[in-house]
Amino acid sequence: MTTAPTASVTSSGPAEYWHELLKPALLRLPSMPLNLFKSMRKANLTFGDRVHCPFLRPFFLSPEDEDRVRTVAETIAELGERVVTSALGDEHLFRQFHLRPEEERLARMATGYGRASTASRLDAFLLPDSLKFAEYNGESPAGAGYAETLAEIFRELPIVATFAQRYDMHSYPLSAKLLDALVMAYIDWGGTSKQPQIAIVDWDSVPTWSEFEILQQRFERMGVPTLVADPRELEFDGKTLSAHGKKIDLVYRRVLINDIVAKPAECAPLVKAYAANAVCVANNFRCKIPHVKAFFAVLTDEQNGGLFSHSEREIIRQHIPWTRVVADVKTAHYGETVDLLAFIRRERQNLVLKPSDEYGGSGVTLGWETDEAAWDAAIEKALAAASGAWIVQERIPIRREVFPYITDEMQVHYRDMLVDFAPYLFRGKVCGFLTRLSATGLANVTSGGGQVPAFRVSERLKTATPS
Repeated sequence: MTTAPTASVTSSGPAEYWHELLKPALLRLPSMPLNLFKSMRKANLTFGDRVHCPFLRPFFLSPEDEDRVRTVAETIAELGERVVTSALGDEHLFRQFHLRPEEERLARMATGYGRASTASRLDAFLLPDSLKFAEYNGESPAGAGYAETLAEIFRELPIVATFAQRYDMHSYPLSAKLLDALVMAYIDWGGTSKQPQIAIVDWDSVPTWSEFEILQQRFERMGVPTLVADPRELEFDGKTLSAHGKKIDLVYRRVLINDIVAKPAECAPLVKAYAANAVCVANNFRCKIPHVKAFFAVLTDEQNGGLFSHSEREIIRQHIPWTRVVADVKTAHYGETVDLLAFIRRERQNLVLKPSDEYGGSGVTLGWETDEAAWDAAIEKALAAASGAWIVQERIPIRREVFPYITDEMQVHYRDMLVDFAPYLFRGKVCGFLTRLSATGLANVTSGGGQVPAFRVSERLKTATPS
C-alpha cells in the first residue's frame, strides 16, 4: 500500500472516549500491555516473531462509513469479476493486464464454475469526505483469521465493559463468512459432500502459517474437516488429490500463483488436479487477472469505458486513483491527452511507481519522497523490466489517527499513525475489515506495520429518567 501524508482525521467521539478511559485504567492495571501481548502469543497472533498488534485501541467505524465502504467495495469486486469474463474473450483487453505467459496459461484453464475471487480484499483510505482504494488483492488475501481473533482478545480488555455502556460495539464473524464462501464455491463447482474435506495449502515456511492453524480450528469447530498442507505434500493419482492420506474436495489456495509459476515441480499435483477438474480450488487461477495492479489502469482508462455503466464510471472516478501502465505512449489524464513519460517526470510530487505484481511494498517508489535523479532511475527501471509491467498511480489522501502504542519496555506512548482500512469481500460481499497502522507511507505488515481490530460503533440511546 503506497501513499503520502496529505490528509488527516482528528480522533473524536469513541476514540477520544477510549483514550479517556485508558489512562486511569493503565494506572490501576499497569500489566495490561503485557497481558495483551501474552494473549496474542497464546492465540498465535504472530507474524514471524512479532505480535500483530502493538497498539491499545481498536479502529472505530461508524455505521454510515461502513455503508459507504460496502457500496463502493462491492461494486469494485463485481467489476473485477466482469473484466475477468470480458478479458478471457477479448485479446485487446486481456493484454492490458500484462500477465506472464505461464500466468496466462493458468488463467485460461477451463474451470466452468463460480467466481474468480472467492475471497478478496481492497486496500483503502477512508476519510470524512473521500474514500480511495489503492490496490485490489484478488488472489489470496491474508489476515481474516487474525482479525477475528484479535477482535475477540480486545473485547476482553478491562476497559471494554465501561466503553460499551456508551457505545455498541459490533465485530465481524470472518471465519464463518469465509467458510460459507468456500463451501458455496465448492457447490458451484458441483461438489455434493455435506462436509467437504478442505485443505488450506501454502508453503510451511510462510510467516502466516499460524493463521492457517487458526482457520483450521475454527472451520473444524463449525463441522467441516480441514487440514493444512504444503504444496509438496499433495498427491494426485489422475483422479483424486490427497494430502496426509485424506482425499481433498476443496482447496483453499493460499499459495500464490507467483510461487506456482516459480516452482512448477513442487506445485504440479495441485495444477494437474485443477486442470483435470478433480478438485475445487478457491481462489481459482483466473483471479490473477484482477489481482495485478494494472487492474486499476484498466478501470481508469477511458478506452475501457464501454465496459461500465455511467454510475459505475462515476464510482471509478471518485474512488479509484488514476493509474496507468508505464510505457512510452500518449494517454488521457482526466480528459487531457498527455505524453505519459513526460507527465510522470513532470508530476513526480503527485505520483507513485510500483510493480504491477509484487507484495509487501517491494519496488515501490513514492515520488514525493524521491529526488529527481532517483525518480528518473525508477522510471528507467520500470521501462526496462524484462518480465512484468510497472504502474504509475496518482497520490491519494490518507487517514492518520493517534493510537496508544506499546513500546518494547511495555510503556504506552501516543503516536500519530497512518490508517490503512481494507474490507474483506467473500463472494463479492463485504464481511469485515483488516486495519493496519504505520508511521510511514507503506502500510502493510511485511513492511513493519501493525494491525488493530475494527469495530463498528454507535452511541447508545439514552433513556429518559421517569419523573
